[in-house]
Amino acid sequence: MVAIVMGSQSDLNVMYEAAVVLEELGVEISVDIVSAHRTPQKMFDFAQQAHIKGIKVIIAGAGGAAHLPGMVASLTTLPVIGVPVKSSNSIDGWDSILSILQMPAGVPVATVALNGAKNAGILAAQILATADEQLAKKLQFYKEKLAQKVIESSEKMQADGWRGKKIGF
Repeated sequence: MVAIVMGSQSDLNVMYEAAVVLEELGVEISVDIVSAHRTPQKMFDFAQQAHIKGIKVIIAGAGGAAHLPGMVASLTTLPVIGVPVKSSNSIDGWDSILSILQMPAGVPVATVALNGAKNAGILAAQILATADEQLAKKLQFYKEKLAQKVIESSEKMQADGWRGKKIGF
């Protein structure tokens, strides 16, 4: 099971992507709001009891000061993946990125891109897949579908041409 926690309800728009990709892959999830600042006891209890509840990986998203991923990691031996969230009170997300990325030695947090919850979900699945052959096969198929989309886009561009079309750069 993968636990997805976030500092506030406003983070759900970002963290939703982790839940969706994990459900697509058939991974059991739990989703909750656990604030490091407003509900510290709930955060302590969650992090210290996660392994007892069968959780194998924790994805923690937070904006602003973004203490949730690091604090959770300090209280558990489970892998923690931090998702920096660009929130309404953030400094273009840099405060969140640096708060999650710059962890002291001994308290690692794997950090994905700003608002990168989808990659956090995929990374959590990849961690689980090291001991789950079926999940590894699902991930392989998922990545093959990604490659196929690129091939199809390339073929379409080659057939239709690129001039006069907005392509994102």
